[in-house]
Amino acid sequence: MSTLDTYIFFDGNCAEAMRFYEKTLGGKLEMMMSQAEAPPSAGMPPGSPDRTMHASLLIGDRRLMASDTMAGQPYAGMHGFSLSLSYPSVAEAKKVFDALSAGGKVTMPMGPTFWVESFGMLVDRFGTAWMFNAGKPVSIG
Repeated sequence: MSTLDTYIFFDGNCAEAMRFYEKTLGGKLEMMMSQAEAPPSAGMPPGSPDRTMHASLLIGDRRLMASDTMAGQPYAGMHGFSLSLSYPSVAEAKKVFDALSAGGKVTMPMGPTFWVESFGMLVDRFGTAWMFNAGKPVSIG
């Protein structure tokens, strides 16, 4: 069976973001390689040695992978998706929600909804959109 993991792109702050996510989400950074550390055969263009070529963060049994765009390439930002986190308790979710929202923008505060005890959305200071589902599912019908 295959697995589906997420790969996102940053514009020069991938390493900072992934270290923040490691600390905030309680994951384990498995790999972080700058473009300067890549083997010559990778063909990295000059001018981007400090940018992250690849990073992998293990969170539970899933991976969040990321890299920086190449220097000088247009960066359209992140749009059209959200990373979704689920927590068994509202208190645990709120703690992570508050940490990720610091310096970012809350687009929907955590609150009760018809499908779960609490739901919320935010865009963190790195431009990554997040959705939170927390607590027990709400019985419908």
